Amino acid sequence: MKLDHTPSGRRIYQQVVEKMLALLDRGEFPPGVRLPSERELSEMFEVSRPSIREAIIALEVMGRVAVRTGSGVYVIEPVNAYADSKDFSPFELTEARVLVEGEAAALAATMITEEQLEDLRNAYRDMVRENEEGNLTSERADRKFHEVISRATNNRVLMSSINRLWDIQEHSPDIQSVHKSVCKKDGQKRLAEHKAILQALENRDACAARRAMRLHFSRSLNALHDASEAKAVEVVRKEVSERRKRFSIDRLGEGAGI
Repeated sequence: MKLDHTPSGRRIYQQVVEKMLALLDRGEFPPGVRLPSERELSEMFEVSRPSIREAIIALEVMGRVAVRTGSGVYVIEPVNAYADSKDFSPFELTEARVLVEGEAAALAATMITEEQLEDLRNAYRDMVRENEEGNLTSERADRKFHEVISRATNNRVLMSSINRLWDIQEHSPDIQSVHKSVCKKDGQKRLAEHKAILQALENRDACAARRAMRLHFSRSLNALHDASEAKAVEVVRKEVSERRKRFSIDRLGEGAGI
């Protein structure tokens, strides 16, 4: 009998996704090619067919395959999801995450399965472990936590949108800088925020889930404001310093015997 979980509790489909991505990145299944059937993939990776179906959904959300009803699953050209990330301000991105992920958490609270709740708990435990190891700025477990919530919405548009927001964030230097500064300041606070989200979902409380997710992002927004203000002050200070040098009495008096 083929299992759907590893001994550690990790979902099998996640391992299949990683292996499939490696094959796609190596070009073994180039764009335009139809993937082997569900049965063949099940035998290839020695996992159950439900795990293959979940992996295909994840790959579709990532924009790596397209499912054509009655025809099969086809590899598509990957889209550079963060090509235009420099056009977005950190405030716009964070605001979008507040709105999108807040509502996603509320929806997920009404639909999440026990299996997905266990995935969420495992992601939280990974965050705790990273914290204990002093790895406060890692986004691996953090992204996994939010990805489980997006999947629990059962809405592929939301899943795709949240995935893209994460991709943009990971390639935005300003956001990354703020993220690291926030995480370094108080790792326990970060854990408490995620624990509140987890508890709201366990209680299947949509309002509490929305509120907990929005509060989670409030620290990032405040940190963005602080960083923006500090940067503005530094720019003004530099301009004043340059102007002082330009129009100093000592400079104006050079060569005039003053």
